[in-house]
Amino acid sequence: METFGRWTNKFLMFNLFLVFFFFGWLLVALGGESLKINLGLELWRQLWEPLIQPVLGIVMAGAIASGVISKVKQKLKAQ
Repeated sequence: METFGRWTNKFLMFNLFLVFFFFGWLLVALGGESLKINLGLELWRQLWEPLIQPVLGIVMAGAIASGVISKVKQKLKAQ
């Protein structure tokens, strides 16, 4: 069980870094768009639904699950 938890945490951290990468890409692409330089904003928009939204969903689900598991562990230790 400990190994599963470790791999799950690594997977969630990888997803979090993907979110940071996509956010940075969005900021750079928006800056380029304002300067009339193509830095991939249209590609970012195409990837929004099939790739970026699921990555965000995994990070959010992982955060919720982590909080729930933490509370359950606290309750079990208190008993």
